[in-house]
Amino acid sequence: MDSSRVVWVTGNMAEPSQATRTKRIDFEAHFVTAAYVRAMEENPVPPRYQRDLRTGRRRLCYAEGVTEPLGDNLLSRLLDVGEQRLAQMDAAGIDLQVLSLTAPGVEQLDPARGTVLAAKINEELARVIDRHPGRFLGMAALAPGSPHAAADELERAVTAMGFVGWKTHANFGQTYLDDEQYWPILERAAELDVPIFLHPTVPANPALLKYGFALAGAPFGFGVEASVCMMRLIYSGVLDRYPGLRVILGHLGEGLPFLLQRIDFAYVRPWFDPDARPVLKKKPGDYLRDNTFVTTSGNYLPAAFMCTRESMGIERILLGTDYPYEEPSECVRFLDGLALGQEDRHKVDCLNAAQVRVSVPPTEPAATRSAPGPAPTPASR
Repeated sequence: MDSSRVVWVTGNMAEPSQATRTKRIDFEAHFVTAAYVRAMEENPVPPRYQRDLRTGRRRLCYAEGVTEPLGDNLLSRLLDVGEQRLAQMDAAGIDLQVLSLTAPGVEQLDPARGTVLAAKINEELARVIDRHPGRFLGMAALAPGSPHAAADELERAVTAMGFVGWKTHANFGQTYLDDEQYWPILERAAELDVPIFLHPTVPANPALLKYGFALAGAPFGFGVEASVCMMRLIYSGVLDRYPGLRVILGHLGEGLPFLLQRIDFAYVRPWFDPDARPVLKKKPGDYLRDNTFVTTSGNYLPAAFMCTRESMGIERILLGTDYPYEEPSECVRFLDGLALGQEDRHKVDCLNAAQVRVSVPPTEPAATRSAPGPAPTPASR
Protein backbone atom coordinates (compact mmCIF):
# COMPACT_ATOMS: atom_id res chain seq x y z
CA MET A 1 0.00 0.00 0.00
CA ASP A 2 1.22 3.50 -0.88
CA SER A 3 1.12 5.22 2.49
CA SER A 4 1.49 8.61 0.82
CA ARG A 5 -2.14 8.33 -0.26
CA VAL A 6 -3.53 7.61 3.21
CA VAL A 7 -4.88 10.34 5.46
CA TRP A 8 -3.41 9.85 8.92
CA VAL A 9 -5.59 12.05 11.08
CA THR A 10 -3.84 11.35 14.37
CA GLY A 11 -0.25 11.83 15.34
CA ASN A 12 0.36 8.06 15.34
CA MET A 13 -2.55 5.88 14.22
CA ALA A 14 -0.39 2.77 14.22
CA GLU A 15 -0.09 3.02 18.00
CA PRO A 16 -3.45 4.34 19.22
CA SER A 17 -2.61 3.67 22.86
CA GLN A 18 -0.24 6.64 22.72
CA ALA A 19 -3.09 9.02 21.93
CA THR A 20 -5.85 10.07 24.30
CA ARG A 21 -8.48 9.27 21.68
CA THR A 22 -8.23 7.84 18.21
CA LYS A 23 -9.63 10.24 15.65
CA ARG A 24 -12.97 9.43 14.01
CA ILE A 25 -13.57 9.45 10.26
CA ASP A 26 -17.23 9.62 9.20
CA PHE A 27 -17.52 7.96 5.79
CA GLU A 28 -21.19 8.79 5.19
CA ALA A 29 -22.21 12.43 5.42
CA HIS A 30 -24.29 14.25 2.83
CA PHE A 31 -24.71 17.76 1.47
CA VAL A 32 -26.34 19.74 -1.32
CA THR A 33 -25.48 22.95 -3.13
CA ALA A 34 -27.83 25.79 -4.04
CA ALA A 35 -27.37 24.90 -7.72
CA TYR A 36 -28.42 21.32 -7.01
CA VAL A 37 -31.54 22.48 -5.18
CA ARG A 38 -32.49 24.66 -8.15
CA ALA A 39 -31.93 21.81 -10.58
CA MET A 40 -34.14 19.50 -8.53
CA GLU A 41 -36.86 22.15 -8.30
CA GLU A 42 -36.73 22.72 -12.05
CA ASN A 43 -36.61 19.06 -13.08
CA PRO A 44 -39.94 18.44 -14.85
CA VAL A 45 -40.17 14.77 -13.88
CA PRO A 46 -39.17 12.71 -10.85
CA PRO A 47 -36.85 12.76 -9.12
CA ARG A 48 -37.60 16.37 -8.22
CA TYR A 49 -38.28 18.70 -5.33
CA GLN A 50 -41.91 19.77 -5.18
CA ARG A 51 -44.49 21.20 -2.81
CA ASP A 52 -47.36 19.12 -1.46
CA LEU A 53 -50.50 20.64 -2.97
CA ARG A 54 -52.47 20.18 0.25
CA THR A 55 -49.96 21.22 2.90
CA GLY A 56 -47.44 23.26 0.94
CA ARG A 57 -44.61 21.24 2.46
CA ARG A 58 -41.53 20.47 0.42
CA ARG A 59 -41.07 16.87 -0.68
CA LEU A 60 -38.45 14.93 -2.59
CA CYS A 61 -40.54 13.09 -5.16
CA TYR A 62 -38.75 9.91 -6.27
CA ALA A 63 -41.68 8.50 -8.25
CA GLU A 64 -45.42 8.91 -8.47
CA GLY A 65 -46.74 8.39 -4.94
CA VAL A 66 -43.26 8.07 -3.38
CA THR A 67 -42.24 11.27 -1.63
CA GLU A 68 -39.81 11.93 1.19
CA PRO A 69 -40.30 14.89 3.56
CA LEU A 70 -37.66 17.58 2.99
CA GLY A 71 -38.36 20.27 5.55
CA ASP A 72 -36.56 23.58 5.86
CA ASN A 73 -34.46 22.40 8.80
CA LEU A 74 -33.19 19.32 6.97
CA LEU A 75 -32.49 21.26 3.79
CA SER A 76 -30.66 23.91 5.80
CA ARG A 77 -28.44 21.24 7.35
CA LEU A 78 -27.72 19.75 3.93
CA LEU A 79 -26.74 23.16 2.58
CA ASP A 80 -24.54 23.99 5.55
CA VAL A 81 -20.92 22.93 5.12
CA GLY A 82 -19.52 25.29 7.69
CA GLU A 83 -19.95 26.20 11.32
CA GLN A 84 -23.21 24.39 12.07
CA ARG A 85 -21.95 21.13 10.61
CA LEU A 86 -18.57 21.47 12.31
CA ALA A 87 -20.28 22.08 15.65
CA GLN A 88 -22.31 18.88 15.21
CA MET A 89 -19.13 16.98 14.36
CA ASP A 90 -17.29 18.37 17.36
CA ALA A 91 -20.16 17.52 19.71
CA ALA A 92 -20.03 13.89 18.58
CA GLY A 93 -16.24 13.67 18.48
CA ILE A 94 -16.18 13.36 14.67
CA ASP A 95 -12.88 14.69 13.37
CA LEU A 96 -13.36 14.30 9.62
CA GLN A 97 -16.36 13.81 7.33
CA VAL A 98 -16.28 12.32 3.86
CA LEU A 99 -18.88 14.46 2.11
CA SER A 100 -21.07 13.21 -0.72
CA LEU A 101 -24.00 14.67 -2.64
CA THR A 102 -27.25 13.48 -1.13
CA ALA A 103 -29.68 11.10 -2.82
CA PRO A 104 -30.84 10.87 -5.52
CA GLY A 105 -27.75 12.62 -6.88
CA VAL A 106 -27.53 13.66 -10.54
CA GLU A 107 -27.77 10.18 -12.05
CA GLN A 108 -31.36 10.48 -13.27
CA LEU A 109 -31.11 14.00 -14.64
CA ASP A 110 -30.67 14.59 -18.36
CA PRO A 111 -27.10 13.37 -19.00
CA ALA A 112 -25.89 16.66 -20.52
CA ARG A 113 -27.29 18.71 -17.66
CA GLY A 114 -26.16 16.16 -15.08
CA THR A 115 -22.59 16.21 -16.40
CA VAL A 116 -22.33 20.00 -16.13
CA LEU A 117 -24.02 20.07 -12.72
CA ALA A 118 -21.83 17.29 -11.31
CA ALA A 119 -18.68 19.19 -12.31
CA LYS A 120 -19.94 22.36 -10.61
CA ILE A 121 -20.87 20.45 -7.46
CA ASN A 122 -17.46 18.80 -7.33
CA GLU A 123 -15.70 22.13 -7.75
CA GLU A 124 -17.79 23.68 -4.98
CA LEU A 125 -17.05 20.74 -2.71
CA ALA A 126 -13.33 21.12 -3.40
CA ARG A 127 -13.56 24.73 -2.22
CA VAL A 128 -15.32 23.62 0.96
CA ILE A 129 -12.53 21.12 1.66
CA ASP A 130 -9.91 23.80 1.11
CA ARG A 131 -11.67 26.18 3.50
CA HIS A 132 -11.60 23.60 6.29
CA PRO A 133 -8.36 21.59 5.94
CA GLY A 134 -8.38 18.38 7.88
CA ARG A 135 -12.15 18.37 8.49
CA PHE A 136 -13.64 17.27 5.16
CA LEU A 137 -12.88 14.95 2.25
CA GLY A 138 -15.02 14.41 -0.85
CA MET A 139 -16.74 11.73 -2.89
CA ALA A 140 -17.34 12.76 -6.49
CA ALA A 141 -20.77 13.25 -8.01
CA LEU A 142 -21.01 11.84 -11.55
CA ALA A 143 -23.60 11.63 -14.33
CA PRO A 144 -23.23 8.05 -15.60
CA GLY A 145 -25.61 8.61 -18.51
CA SER A 146 -22.50 9.91 -20.29
CA PRO A 147 -20.14 7.20 -19.03
CA HIS A 148 -16.90 8.30 -20.67
CA ALA A 149 -17.38 11.89 -19.55
CA ALA A 150 -18.23 10.57 -16.08
CA ALA A 151 -15.02 8.55 -15.99
CA ASP A 152 -13.05 11.64 -17.02
CA GLU A 153 -14.77 13.69 -14.31
CA LEU A 154 -13.92 11.05 -11.71
CA GLU A 155 -10.28 11.25 -12.74
CA ARG A 156 -10.37 15.05 -12.55
CA ALA A 157 -12.00 14.94 -9.11
CA VAL A 158 -9.43 12.47 -7.76
CA THR A 159 -6.24 13.77 -9.35
CA ALA A 160 -6.90 17.53 -9.37
CA MET A 161 -9.23 17.94 -6.39
CA GLY A 162 -8.07 15.16 -4.10
CA PHE A 163 -11.39 13.32 -3.88
CA VAL A 164 -11.40 9.84 -2.43
CA GLY A 165 -14.01 8.00 -4.52
CA TRP A 166 -17.39 8.10 -6.25
CA LYS A 167 -20.70 8.03 -4.44
CA THR A 168 -23.49 6.65 -6.62
CA HIS A 169 -26.91 5.09 -6.21
CA ALA A 170 -28.49 1.66 -6.42
CA ASN A 171 -30.22 2.33 -9.73
CA PHE A 172 -30.25 5.00 -12.42
CA GLY A 173 -33.98 4.78 -13.10
CA GLN A 174 -34.37 1.59 -15.11
CA THR A 175 -30.69 0.67 -15.40
CA TYR A 176 -28.13 -0.54 -12.89
CA LEU A 177 -24.42 -0.05 -12.32
CA ASP A 178 -23.56 -3.56 -13.52
CA ASP A 179 -24.79 -2.78 -17.06
CA GLU A 180 -21.74 -2.81 -19.33
CA GLN A 181 -22.38 0.72 -20.58
CA TYR A 182 -21.17 1.89 -17.14
CA TRP A 183 -18.04 -0.26 -16.99
CA PRO A 184 -15.79 2.58 -18.24
CA ILE A 185 -16.49 4.36 -14.95
CA LEU A 186 -15.78 1.20 -12.95
CA GLU A 187 -12.57 0.66 -14.90
CA ARG A 188 -11.44 4.21 -14.15
CA ALA A 189 -12.23 3.81 -10.45
CA ALA A 190 -10.10 0.66 -10.41
CA GLU A 191 -7.26 2.42 -12.23
CA LEU A 192 -7.41 5.34 -9.79
CA ASP A 193 -7.65 2.91 -6.87
CA VAL A 194 -10.63 4.68 -5.28
CA PRO A 195 -13.79 3.06 -3.88
CA ILE A 196 -17.38 3.39 -4.99
CA PHE A 197 -19.92 4.22 -2.31
CA LEU A 198 -23.10 2.43 -3.38
CA HIS A 199 -25.91 4.37 -1.73
CA PRO A 200 -29.54 3.25 -1.68
CA THR A 201 -32.35 4.84 -3.63
CA VAL A 202 -36.01 4.03 -4.27
CA PRO A 203 -36.35 0.63 -6.00
CA ALA A 204 -37.04 0.32 -9.70
CA ASN A 205 -39.47 -2.54 -8.97
CA PRO A 206 -43.04 -1.09 -9.05
CA ALA A 207 -44.17 -3.66 -6.48
CA LEU A 208 -42.17 -1.77 -3.84
CA LEU A 209 -43.75 1.61 -4.63
CA LYS A 210 -47.35 0.88 -3.61
CA TYR A 211 -47.12 2.13 -0.02
CA GLY A 212 -44.98 5.17 -0.65
CA PHE A 213 -41.71 6.04 1.01
CA ALA A 214 -42.48 3.88 4.06
CA LEU A 215 -42.01 0.75 1.93
CA ALA A 216 -39.88 2.09 -0.91
CA GLY A 217 -37.56 4.31 1.08
CA ALA A 218 -35.19 4.22 4.03
CA PRO A 219 -37.20 1.83 6.25
CA PHE A 220 -37.07 -1.06 3.76
CA GLY A 221 -36.84 -0.50 0.01
CA PHE A 222 -33.57 1.43 0.11
CA GLY A 223 -31.69 -1.50 1.59
CA VAL A 224 -33.36 -4.02 -0.71
CA GLU A 225 -32.40 -2.05 -3.80
CA ALA A 226 -28.79 -1.52 -2.70
CA SER A 227 -28.38 -5.23 -1.99
CA VAL A 228 -29.89 -6.09 -5.38
CA CYS A 229 -27.43 -3.76 -7.11
CA MET A 230 -24.50 -5.25 -5.18
CA MET A 231 -25.49 -8.78 -6.13
CA ARG A 232 -25.87 -7.74 -9.77
CA LEU A 233 -22.35 -6.30 -9.66
CA ILE A 234 -21.05 -9.60 -8.32
CA TYR A 235 -22.88 -11.75 -10.88
CA SER A 236 -21.87 -9.45 -13.76
CA GLY A 237 -18.23 -10.49 -13.38
CA VAL A 238 -17.01 -6.90 -13.11
CA LEU A 239 -15.16 -7.75 -9.88
CA ASP A 240 -13.29 -10.47 -11.78
CA ARG A 241 -12.46 -7.99 -14.54
CA TYR A 242 -11.31 -5.39 -11.98
CA PRO A 243 -10.40 -7.39 -8.87
CA GLY A 244 -9.06 -4.35 -7.03
CA LEU A 245 -12.38 -2.49 -7.23
CA ARG A 246 -13.85 -1.77 -3.80
CA VAL A 247 -17.46 -1.00 -2.94
CA ILE A 248 -18.75 0.62 0.25
CA LEU A 249 -22.28 -0.16 1.43
CA GLY A 250 -24.11 1.73 4.15
CA HIS A 251 -26.29 0.52 7.00
CA LEU A 252 -24.05 -2.39 8.00
CA GLY A 253 -24.17 -3.89 4.52
CA GLU A 254 -27.84 -3.47 3.59
CA GLY A 255 -28.74 -6.92 4.96
CA LEU A 256 -26.17 -8.86 2.93
CA PRO A 257 -24.00 -9.95 5.89
CA PHE A 258 -27.01 -11.89 7.21
CA LEU A 259 -27.24 -13.70 3.85
CA LEU A 260 -23.52 -14.29 3.37
CA GLN A 261 -23.71 -18.08 3.55
CA ARG A 262 -27.00 -18.34 1.68
CA ILE A 263 -25.91 -16.39 -1.40
CA ASP A 264 -23.33 -19.09 -2.20
CA PHE A 265 -26.11 -21.66 -2.69
CA ALA A 266 -25.78 -21.97 -6.48
CA TYR A 267 -21.99 -22.40 -6.21
CA VAL A 268 -21.70 -24.96 -3.41
CA ARG A 269 -24.61 -27.37 -3.87
CA PRO A 270 -23.19 -30.42 -5.69
CA TRP A 271 -26.41 -31.03 -7.60
CA PHE A 272 -26.64 -27.48 -8.97
CA ASP A 273 -26.02 -27.37 -12.73
CA PRO A 274 -23.03 -25.04 -13.36
CA ASP A 275 -24.61 -23.94 -16.64
CA ALA A 276 -27.49 -22.41 -14.65
CA ARG A 277 -25.36 -19.85 -12.82
CA PRO A 278 -23.11 -16.93 -13.86
CA VAL A 279 -19.46 -17.84 -14.42
CA LEU A 280 -17.39 -16.41 -11.57
CA LYS A 281 -13.86 -17.01 -10.33
CA LYS A 282 -15.02 -17.14 -6.71
CA LYS A 283 -18.17 -17.73 -4.70
CA PRO A 284 -20.45 -14.68 -4.37
CA GLY A 285 -19.77 -14.37 -0.66
CA ASP A 286 -16.04 -14.11 -1.31
CA TYR A 287 -16.56 -10.85 -3.21
CA LEU A 288 -18.39 -9.39 -0.25
CA ARG A 289 -15.53 -10.36 2.05
CA ASP A 290 -12.78 -9.25 -0.33
CA ASN A 291 -14.17 -6.24 -2.22
CA THR A 292 -16.75 -4.72 0.10
CA PHE A 293 -16.76 -2.44 3.13
CA VAL A 294 -19.78 -1.35 5.15
CA THR A 295 -20.57 1.68 7.28
CA THR A 296 -22.38 1.84 10.59
CA SER A 297 -24.91 4.40 9.39
CA GLY A 298 -28.45 4.31 10.73
CA ASN A 299 -28.55 0.62 11.70
CA TYR A 300 -28.17 0.65 15.45
CA LEU A 301 -29.25 -2.85 16.37
CA PRO A 302 -26.48 -4.59 18.31
CA ALA A 303 -27.36 -7.96 16.77
CA ALA A 304 -26.98 -6.48 13.28
CA PHE A 305 -23.53 -5.14 14.13
CA MET A 306 -22.44 -8.45 15.63
CA CYS A 307 -23.73 -10.35 12.58
CA THR A 308 -21.74 -8.05 10.30
CA ARG A 309 -18.61 -8.39 12.41
CA GLU A 310 -18.87 -12.18 12.53
CA SER A 311 -19.63 -12.65 8.83
CA MET A 312 -17.37 -10.00 7.26
CA GLY A 313 -14.81 -9.20 9.95
CA ILE A 314 -14.28 -6.05 11.99
CA GLU A 315 -11.73 -4.88 9.40
CA ARG A 316 -14.57 -4.30 6.92
CA ILE A 317 -16.59 -1.91 9.09
CA LEU A 318 -16.20 1.87 8.70
CA LEU A 319 -17.71 4.58 10.85
CA GLY A 320 -20.58 6.31 9.08
CA THR A 321 -23.32 8.53 10.55
CA ASP A 322 -25.58 9.40 7.58
CA TYR A 323 -25.59 13.03 8.64
CA PRO A 324 -27.88 15.00 8.55
CA TYR A 325 -30.53 12.28 8.22
CA GLU A 326 -29.20 10.67 11.40
CA GLU A 327 -27.55 12.27 14.41
CA PRO A 328 -23.79 11.63 14.71
CA SER A 329 -24.03 11.48 18.49
CA GLU A 330 -26.48 8.56 18.25
CA CYS A 331 -24.02 6.59 16.13
CA VAL A 332 -21.17 7.25 18.56
CA ARG A 333 -23.31 6.31 21.58
CA PHE A 334 -24.31 3.10 19.84
CA LEU A 335 -20.70 2.15 19.23
CA ASP A 336 -19.78 3.14 22.79
CA GLY A 337 -22.39 0.70 24.07
CA LEU A 338 -21.09 -2.31 22.16
CA ALA A 339 -18.80 -4.89 23.71
CA LEU A 340 -15.86 -3.91 21.51
CA GLY A 341 -12.27 -4.03 22.64
CA GLN A 342 -10.16 -0.93 22.22
CA GLU A 343 -8.36 -2.31 19.18
CA ASP A 344 -11.60 -3.15 17.36
CA ARG A 345 -13.07 0.25 18.19
CA HIS A 346 -9.99 1.98 16.82
CA LYS A 347 -10.39 -0.04 13.62
CA VAL A 348 -13.98 1.12 13.15
CA ASP A 349 -13.24 4.73 14.08
CA CYS A 350 -10.33 5.23 11.71
CA LEU A 351 -7.80 2.44 11.20
CA ASN A 352 -9.90 0.57 8.62
CA ALA A 353 -9.97 3.76 6.54
CA ALA A 354 -6.44 3.03 5.37
CA GLN A 355 -7.81 0.15 3.29
CA VAL A 356 -9.78 2.57 1.09
CA ARG A 357 -6.81 4.91 0.80
CA VAL A 358 -8.18 8.38 1.32
CA SER A 359 -5.81 10.73 -0.34
CA VAL A 360 -5.72 14.35 0.86
CA PRO A 361 -3.21 15.40 3.56
CA PRO A 362 -5.35 16.73 6.42
CA THR A 363 -3.69 20.14 6.70
CA GLU A 364 -2.74 20.75 3.07
CA PRO A 365 -3.43 24.40 2.21
CA ALA A 366 -5.39 25.11 -0.94
CA ALA A 367 -2.45 26.88 -2.56
CA THR A 368 -0.39 23.68 -2.71
CA ARG A 369 -2.89 21.86 -4.94
CA SER A 370 -3.09 22.48 -8.65
CA ALA A 371 -6.31 24.04 -9.89
CA PRO A 372 -8.69 21.53 -11.45
CA GLY A 373 -8.62 21.34 -15.20
CA PRO A 374 -11.66 21.92 -17.37
CA ALA A 375 -14.64 19.71 -16.70
CA PRO A 376 -15.30 16.99 -19.28
CA THR A 377 -18.31 17.26 -21.55
CA PRO A 378 -20.72 14.47 -22.51
CA ALA A 379 -19.03 14.31 -25.92
CA SER A 380 -15.51 13.78 -24.52
CA ARG A 381 -13.74 10.68 -25.76
